[in-house]
Amino acid sequence: MNPKHKSCLICQRIKLIEQGKNQFFIKKFKTGYAVLGDHQYFKGYCLFLCNIHRVELHELDKDFRLKFLEEMSVLAKAIYKTVKPIKLNYELLGNTEKHLHWHIFPRHKQEKNLRAPVWIINKGIRNAKKYIPLEEERKKLILKIRKNIELLHKG
Repeated sequence: MNPKHKSCLICQRIKLIEQGKNQFFIKKFKTGYAVLGDHQYFKGYCLFLCNIHRVELHELDKDFRLKFLEEMSVLAKAIYKTVKPIKLNYELLGNTEKHLHWHIFPRHKQEKNLRAPVWIINKGIRNAKKYIPLEEERKKLILKIRKNIELLHKG
C-alpha cells in the first residue's frame, strides 16, 4: 500500500486481505478483490475493491479498466447464481471512500420497496447488528459465491 493512502479504508481492507485477516474475503481477481458486505440486509451483498488506489474510473488505463469491469461482472453473475435475486443493483460512488469500489446489491421480492434505491433505507436499519452474518452462515455464503466465480471465471 502506498504510504499516502494509509488513511484510505479500502486500502486498509485490502491490506487485511493480503495479510489473511479479512473474514469477508471471497476471491482475488487480477484487478481487485471480492468481499462479502459486512452487513447482509440485502442477502448476498458484496463489494469489488480495485487493487490500485484510484478515485475515478477514467483514471484507470483502458485495458485495466475493461478487465476491472469484466471481473466485477463475473462477481455479479456469481452473486446472482448464488442468491437468485429478482434484480441486482450496481453502485460505483466513491463519495465517502475515495477509492474505486463497486457495491453489488441483490434485490429480493420480499423487500418492502423494490423500486427505491438501496441508500434510501436508513443506515441504522441496513447496518443493524442482526444483519451481521453469523460465522457459519458467512462462511457458507462466501464458499457458494467463490464456487460460482470459479465456474464462471478461469484465471
